[in-house]
Amino acid sequence: MSFSERKIDVAVIGVGLIGPRHCRTVKESNEARLVAIVDLQPSTAKVAEEFGAAHYTSVQDLIRSSDKPDAAIICTPNHTHASLAKELAAAGIHVLIEKPVSVDISSGRELVEILNQSGVKALVGHHRRFNPYVIAAKEAISSGSLGDITAISGMWTTYKPEDYFDVPAAWRRGKSGGVVLINLIHEVDILHHLFGPITRVHAESTKSRRGYEAEEGAAIVFRFRSGVVGTFVISDNVPSPHNFESGTGENPLIPKAGADFYRIFGTGASLSVPDMTKWSYDGAPVKSWNEKLSQESLEVTPAVPFEKQFSHFVRVIHGEEDPSCSAGAGLAALMVCEAVRESLQTGQTVEIKDDNF
Repeated sequence: MSFSERKIDVAVIGVGLIGPRHCRTVKESNEARLVAIVDLQPSTAKVAEEFGAAHYTSVQDLIRSSDKPDAAIICTPNHTHASLAKELAAAGIHVLIEKPVSVDISSGRELVEILNQSGVKALVGHHRRFNPYVIAAKEAISSGSLGDITAISGMWTTYKPEDYFDVPAAWRRGKSGGVVLINLIHEVDILHHLFGPITRVHAESTKSRRGYEAEEGAAIVFRFRSGVVGTFVISDNVPSPHNFESGTGENPLIPKAGADFYRIFGTGASLSVPDMTKWSYDGAPVKSWNEKLSQESLEVTPAVPFEKQFSHFVRVIHGEEDPSCSAGAGLAALMVCEAVRESLQTGQTVEIKDDNF
């Protein structure tokens, strides 16, 4: 049996908040086998047993074992992503790296270079590119039905409880945590996916109430290379349904509310997401604010983003598709988030001049 015909052996590195979801996705896949889980916490041996996988406490132990996989999914704390990806790539193991690809630009650049030279396939886990609401929005924009895009207004606002920041996840209180690197980076990747590269940012910080080093929120202005402009409000310390998870119901741990989180404004029509209502003057005698706007609900085809992302990863490994979100694209999102953080610290508008994305 050739490599392309057999199931791919996969290991999941880290089974904290998101790791078990990846384990279930691999376990339920017809294209792969979950062969191992790697995690330092002793309690995760039981998790591995429940999934019928071997348990290791280090990547090196995994690499030296008979369970060495074809591919690995990195779900560890943010600051470990780049170093683990390098270690796995050096062993010839393909990697799906949970976002962010790194926590600083220099190590991110180094990782991209190493991955390009290693020959292994890499995908950054911005799984929302595979969300049906994002797919429908992308199709509406690409089809021209909204006309030329003028502006985007977005929100990611919710309340994270105190235990979210407790051990073993106390790293979320520090610089590598915070709403920018943990949450905004997803939104930036979607914005890049929908509207192209962001080239300028200005951000104003919300008031810090927890007292952690990690930021709690901001109001941000974006300018895109295409000329599109955007505003975005982020906060993880306010009760609110206006966020991607609550809006789409994508995360089973977060109740679905259905409230909107994106409003896209074009010269031909406007679109709100996730209710997918398109507003236009179609059918009116003239295009004018004096005329009544018509409403159209765009069709959304149900899908599970984690499953679609993993199937795509398998096809990337087999050389059948290019990565939807390459390491370079993951780095581009990180660069925007670093620019947001710089703007929060300095109060200045920050230009993003890198052309590598």
